[in-house]
Amino acid sequence: MPYAAKHRFARIAPRKARLVMDLIRGRDVNEALALLRFSKKRAAVMVDQVVRAAVANATEKEARTEGLYVSACWVDPGPIIKRFQPKDRGKAYPIMKRTSHLCVTLDERPE
Repeated sequence: MPYAAKHRFARIAPRKARLVMDLIRGRDVNEALALLRFSKKRAAVMVDQVVRAAVANATEKEARTEGLYVSACWVDPGPIIKRFQPKDRGKAYPIMKRTSHLCVTLDERPE
């Protein structure tokens, strides 16, 4: 039975978050948490929280935590916050502050 968790509207670009998600896809939960703990990427902190929330969802439904692995994880783009930076001669350059929806699904390894 899959156990899922999401972090919606995370203030990080989806392109940067996907780099971290690719690291943990298909790994055991403990190995994924260890990778995230020592990763230097800013997105690793956010993904770590989502993985821990999914583990908490699994323990809430009385699942064995030692047999869990990251079966699926993906990043969807969220809404873009649009700002403008004033430039010389009355120009304005757009700044796109991108957001992400981080999704992690855990499952038990087949015996």
